[in-house]
Amino acid sequence: MSDDPAAFEARLRRVGTERYHHRHPFNVRMHAGTLSPEEIRTWVRNRYYYQTRIPRKDSVILTKAPDADFRRAWIQRIRDHDGDPDQAGGLELWIRLAEAVGLERGPVEHFESVLPGVRRACDAYVEFVEQHDLLDAVASSLTELFAGELMANRIDAFEKHYPWVDAEGLSYFRTRTHLAPRDAAFGLRFVVEQARDAEAQQRCVEALERKCEILWGLLDAVESAHRAPRISPHAQLRSDPDQADKWLAVLPERAVRVNEAGHEILQLCDGERATQALVEVLLDRHPGVEHLAEDVHDFLENMARIGVVTGLEPER
Repeated sequence: MSDDPAAFEARLRRVGTERYHHRHPFNVRMHAGTLSPEEIRTWVRNRYYYQTRIPRKDSVILTKAPDADFRRAWIQRIRDHDGDPDQAGGLELWIRLAEAVGLERGPVEHFESVLPGVRRACDAYVEFVEQHDLLDAVASSLTELFAGELMANRIDAFEKHYPWVDAEGLSYFRTRTHLAPRDAAFGLRFVVEQARDAEAQQRCVEALERKCEILWGLLDAVESAHRAPRISPHAQLRSDPDQADKWLAVLPERAVRVNEAGHEILQLCDGERATQALVEVLLDRHPGVEHLAEDVHDFLENMARIGVVTGLEPER
C-alpha cells in the first residue's frame, strides 16, 4: 500500500465512485423519474432525521479537535445546518422541501413515522464519530466529495420529472451544490495531510466506506417501506398447540412463536400490500397505539431475517 498523497486521494475518490449512494437503486429511480409521490414523501420525512444528525456529528468532531483554526473552520458546518436569525439553515430548508412535497412541518420535525432502519443507520453515523479519533471522523465525512454533483443531478431530476414539487422547495439542494465542495476541500486537505502512513490511510478509506454503508442502509430502509411483504413459500402459520393465544411460523428447520399482534401482521402479508399500506391498515384498526408503525417495521424486518417473510430484500 502506497503512502503517496496523490495515490491516497485517488483511493478515497474511488470509494465514492464505487460505493456512494448515487448508485443505490432508490436514488437511481429517483433521478430517472420513476418514484411515486408517496415514495418521495417517505424519503423526505426520513431523510430529515439524517439531516438532524449532521450538526450533532459535527459537534462531536469539534470536541476532538485540539487546533483552534480547525475548530473555527469546522464550526461553519453547524451554522450552515442550524442557521441563524438572519438566514435559514439546511434543517429549515429541508423542512421547506417537506412542505413542498405535501408533508406537514410538525410531524416531520418531531420524527413521526421515521423508520426504525433509518434511525439505526443515522444513529450509527453519530456513534461512529463518537467512537473514533478525529482523523477517522473527518474521513467519514468525505462523502461530501461526491455530494455536489449528486445535488446538481437531483435538481435536474426534480425539475424534469417531479414538477408538482414547488421549485422553492429545492433550495436545500441548491445550497449544497456549493457548500458540499467547500466542506469537502477542507476535509480532504486535512485527511491527506494527517494520514501520513499506510495504516492511517487504510483507516481513512475504511471510515469512508463505513459512511457509504450507512447511507445505503438509510435508503434500504426507505425502499423496503414500499415493498410488499409476503409469507415465504417455506413458511406456514399454525396455531400453537401449547398456548392458545400464540401462533407458530413453521420453517423447514425451526418454528418461531408469534403472538396475536404478530399473527395479525403476518396475515396482511399478501405480496400485494406495501409495508406502508399494511401499517395504515393496522393504524386504522388500532388507533392510539403508541409506536405501532415502528413496531410493525421492526417485526417485519425480524421476520425477514429469520425467513418467515420475503419481498423486503433491497435491490443490488
